[in-house]
Amino acid sequence: QAQLVESGGGSVQAGGSLRLSCQASGNSYSRYCMGWFRQAPGKEREGVATIVSDGRTTYADSVKVRFTISRDNAKKILYLQMNSLKPEDTAMYYCATSPFRSGAYCSTGQRTTWGQGTQVTVSS
Repeated sequence: QAQLVESGGGSVQAGGSLRLSCQASGNSYSRYCMGWFRQAPGKEREGVATIVSDGRTTYADSVKVRFTISRDNAKKILYLQMNSLKPEDTAMYYCATSPFRSGAYCSTGQRTTWGQGTQVTVSS
């Protein structure tokens, strides 16, 4: 059964760093599109970063330069390195894999697999 498990969230002060990890199992890793989304309280879910099978990456404008998405194919882990964190980065972060991409991010349709989420809280 395909499964994604995130870890690495926590509470940091503004300017700090965190690295999120997403461990994949089953067939959830070998998919065209892998990415990170986030959802803050009272806001819609938004795409943060994407990496596709050929290694190309895309980022939301709000996180460009500060965040880096990467993957370890041998370990089947997707990462999100987050530097220079800001209070507005506070959200629940989810990893996702999908056979498809929709615009800059992974599709969020029926064939998308989601993790359970990990909370990131950045204080000023």
